[in-house]
Amino acid sequence: MWRLTLWLFCALVAASLAACQTAQEATVRDAAVVAPVAPVGPDPVQEPTDVKYYASDEPVRMGLEQFNRGNYGIAQRYFKDAVEKTPKDVTAWIGLAASYDRLRRFDLADQAYGQAIRLGGETVQILNDLGYSYMLRGNLTAARHKFEKAYSLDPGNPVIANNLELLNGSRRFVERAPNNQP
Repeated sequence: MWRLTLWLFCALVAASLAACQTAQEATVRDAAVVAPVAPVGPDPVQEPTDVKYYASDEPVRMGLEQFNRGNYGIAQRYFKDAVEKTPKDVTAWIGLAASYDRLRRFDLADQAYGQAIRLGGETVQILNDLGYSYMLRGNLTAARHKFEKAYSLDPGNPVIANNLELLNGSRRFVERAPNNQP
């Protein structure tokens, strides 16, 4: 008797599953029939020339993360990997230059900034970063020139205003007595 009950239970479960699958297929089939043929708005398919492909943004993302943590040597390695993989990525070049600045490798930083300027022009970010680089080197006149040029392009930028204030504080700190005697 229990075999008959078990068999009936299995048959009932199988029948209900088959009915669910048939109902699901019907719903999908009905949805396909009701769906509009022409998409609304612009064509969602992009042409291959419209798509900018980057192998991976992982090196840039990791470089930014390490830079923000203060691990400038590790950040430099990630940014260097990024510029080798995507040599036209301005963000990677700026990150590489900033990492070199923090490692006090100003010769390599100048090369990276030069490449970033060739690719993207003298943007507010590049001018600000260059000003900070010159300030780290102790070249306060060149730093002021870059900061003021960046400020003229974006007068409401608080980062540039803070860097100018920092520069003004640095200038007051290094002033000497008029006779240059200790």
